Amino acid sequence: MALRLLPSLPITTFITKHNKDTYLHNSNILRAPRYVVVTANASDQKVVNRRFANYHPSIWQYDHIQSLKSNYKEESFKEQATRLVGEVRMMLEKAMEPREKLELIDTLQRLGLSYHFQNEIKRILEGIRSDEGESSWKKGNLYATALEFRLLRQQGYKVTQEAFSSFQDEMGKFNASLCEDCKGLLSLYEASFLSVEEEGMLDTARDFATEQLEQHLGQNKIDEHVRKLVEHALELPLHWRASRLEARWFIDFYEEREERNPMLLELAKLDFNIVQAVHQDDLRHASKWWRDISLGEKLSFARDRLMEGLLWTVGYMFEPQFGNIRRALTKLIALITSIDDVYDVYGTLDELELFTQAVDRWDINAMDLLPQYLKICFLALFNTINELAFDNLKENGFHTIPFLKKAWADLCKAQLLEAKWFHSGYIPTFNEYIDNAWVSISGPVILSHACSLTLTTKDCLEHWKEHSNIIYYSCLIFRLVDDLGTSVDELKRGDVPKSIQCYMHETGSSEAEAREYVKNLIDTTWKKMNEAYLSMAHSTSSPTFVQIALNVARMGQCMYQYGDGHGVADQETRHRVLLLLVSSIP
Repeated sequence: MALRLLPSLPITTFITKHNKDTYLHNSNILRAPRYVVVTANASDQKVVNRRFANYHPSIWQYDHIQSLKSNYKEESFKEQATRLVGEVRMMLEKAMEPREKLELIDTLQRLGLSYHFQNEIKRILEGIRSDEGESSWKKGNLYATALEFRLLRQQGYKVTQEAFSSFQDEMGKFNASLCEDCKGLLSLYEASFLSVEEEGMLDTARDFATEQLEQHLGQNKIDEHVRKLVEHALELPLHWRASRLEARWFIDFYEEREERNPMLLELAKLDFNIVQAVHQDDLRHASKWWRDISLGEKLSFARDRLMEGLLWTVGYMFEPQFGNIRRALTKLIALITSIDDVYDVYGTLDELELFTQAVDRWDINAMDLLPQYLKICFLALFNTINELAFDNLKENGFHTIPFLKKAWADLCKAQLLEAKWFHSGYIPTFNEYIDNAWVSISGPVILSHACSLTLTTKDCLEHWKEHSNIIYYSCLIFRLVDDLGTSVDELKRGDVPKSIQCYMHETGSSEAEAREYVKNLIDTTWKKMNEAYLSMAHSTSSPTFVQIALNVARMGQCMYQYGDGHGVADQETRHRVLLLLVSSIP
């Protein structure tokens, strides 16, 4: 008998405790994967059954990466950029109407230039926020009202949804007169994604704006320039997008606008190319490290995704001054990818138990019981993390090994549990899966290292507790978008059921219904994360870490937007790598 369809599982109680041993007593068996007989390593003494995922090899060769050179490292380009930054700063200081100031800030953010003007932007927004009594400039203007709302909430100000009440009738419906205001509708649509839970007016606003914008596209009444903006927004809202990729897209889009500012366009192109040159330095550094440790060569069954790893980290924090963070996190992602494939594909259950124990002990002597390929894997992990922690201790005075080794042990334990589920055929409940999977996706490990790299005065554990809500929500979104993009392929090659399959099994729903539930859950989690951000935006001890945490979710949305952008790196991801890391803007 089919299980009763649950319209919604409780999404406010994910972090729950479950009996991790129940998999031993469950008889639900998944479709068996294909096995091949191979030797783990030439030095192994026996032949064992192992799975292969047949990932394609890296499409980026070491020599090609090392050969990437940019003329934009020359001092003359930096001097030119500095001059243009000064001219834009003077623009921001000029007396302008509030709407003009907001439009300039929005343009600077979308062009990827706002990091140069953080103080000026903060001062302008604080001034607009404090002058709420003088709001004649936005009265009756949906576009201006929504733009102000979005930019203020992005800055962490708790503006209320009642800002839109004047555009509704007594029944709470948005006025029909707004239906032809495509620019205002688009602004309202983008603003609605800054909502928090229990903001029904903004939910109504999003539904209304989405419906009207889709009608505008269908009726073919808008010009090509506006059409591109609308299609881009409906595909993925601005608040969910990776800022660096958005900047690359918007520079091309902005160049086509008749009302573009030539100086802003010149600076945007120049700054993009200068920062790209810094990213190429990061890439060459990480590539040399990856070749030196030879993990991609020794673990031939695993994905070699060094270049894609840097793409992730550019999405986390692209600004040139954060090269140490990008380089460290790129190394982590390369290690995480290899270790993930050990647990998901190649390792036997006995080997995974031993490897997990070795990581938990963080003891070089624990290597003795491991097969040769896992000795190499453990030593690469052990040496890399200890070196990163040593650099942190030397430069900042923080001892982070206990904190970091716990994060890695938690990751390995979570992945071991999934391996046990798979080998026993156990299908966890949806909440049981989520309780483990938000850790197994690797977000907490990435953010643990980001936390240690952005410390100011607090120890790691205190820092972690302060941001625990944002960390959890970001990692949950990361997990769910990964599941939407990869679960079908992973099940084909043999893997534990993901959130979609767990929901289907528990509720008896169809795959389409399960996917819709997961999409709704992503939206709800974004609202929770927005609220967590608003509650601490002006009090956090580490705004850099908060931005990285938010961007972990955004990069998840980016990399799994069209499928498995990390595993299948020769399609959309290749195009993005070329745009952001290889090809400068003419």
